[in-house]
Amino acid sequence: MKKTLFAAALGAIGALAVPAHAELPVAIAGPMTGQYASAGDQIRKGAEMAIADINARGGVLGEKLVLEVGDDACDPKQAVSVANTMVNKGIVFMHGHWCSSSTIPASEVYVEADIPMATVSTNPQVTERGLENIFRIMGRDDQQGMVAGTYLATQFKGKKIAVVDDKSAYGKGLADEIAKAMTAKGATPALRESITAGEKDYSGLVTKLKRDGVEVMAYGGYHTEVALILRQAQQAGLDLTVMGGDTMTNSELVTAAGPAADKVLFTFSPDPRKNPDAAPVVEKFRAAKVEPEGYVLYAYAAMQLFEQAATAAKSTDYVPLEKALRGGTFKTVIGDLAFDAKGDQQAPGFVVYRWQGGQYDYAK
Repeated sequence: MKKTLFAAALGAIGALAVPAHAELPVAIAGPMTGQYASAGDQIRKGAEMAIADINARGGVLGEKLVLEVGDDACDPKQAVSVANTMVNKGIVFMHGHWCSSSTIPASEVYVEADIPMATVSTNPQVTERGLENIFRIMGRDDQQGMVAGTYLATQFKGKKIAVVDDKSAYGKGLADEIAKAMTAKGATPALRESITAGEKDYSGLVTKLKRDGVEVMAYGGYHTEVALILRQAQQAGLDLTVMGGDTMTNSELVTAAGPAADKVLFTFSPDPRKNPDAAPVVEKFRAAKVEPEGYVLYAYAAMQLFEQAATAAKSTDYVPLEKALRGGTFKTVIGDLAFDAKGDQQAPGFVVYRWQGGQYDYAK
């Protein structure tokens, strides 16, 4: 890491000359604006509640946490700019980014600056590059792809299934893993397509699906495009079921797709709202008129992770903090977290959910 003798000496002089900071800056980053801003809003709400609760307990090592918020709009270049800004602000911990295509380049900035980060980004390359500062608190696309692909091959046996992605690091990676798992189970995709995220007209895709007799579409990408595809499929008289990934947890899907959202299945970790240990926090969110769906509790858990690791390390300096994160087991609202040598969860899990009547629950 970038630890020069000069920087170390300068830090030592500063420590002697200036009293300890009364505040510790920690950060979140993700799509606070743009078409995926609802996910950013979930992350912000979770982190804000966690920090308020931590500070009410006296903070971390006697210092109160202050939250910095970075908006990358799921744009890789903007994510790098956000990361550099956060380094300049002196943050000691990052929870972010959200889109894998943002997390991957931004993490290169954080590792050079010796800043540990927790992330929910699921692309395998997030942790396959050997960076020691990353701790993934969600599973990986090769894991959820296996669950989704196996479910499709067994529950829709004999049906024509298309696999579609949005060309993003997250979307293509997930779609490839679903297709691989389907094929391994003897269900070769009837169609393999890519679309461009952010467009308004997917009638070309819908026409292909209808022409080829596709009844189920496995989709790697985000909820905004799924809502449009479902509505346009209905208009074309195509009864389409969609299997997506973890980004389908957003209730914005229901608002945009209407009753067609009931045709959406998706993979996600076991619902932390059903975790008995999380009940007091879930009740607190609901009392504040916030439904802790999607990534809300993951952001809360990320701040718990930092709090517990810093307490165990008795420091917020990178070396002892990274060592504590890598070697410990941490109790959070999403369950116990422990990490392997790559920074992946040691015991990740994915299950299949279905939207029904505006709520999602485990698929029967």
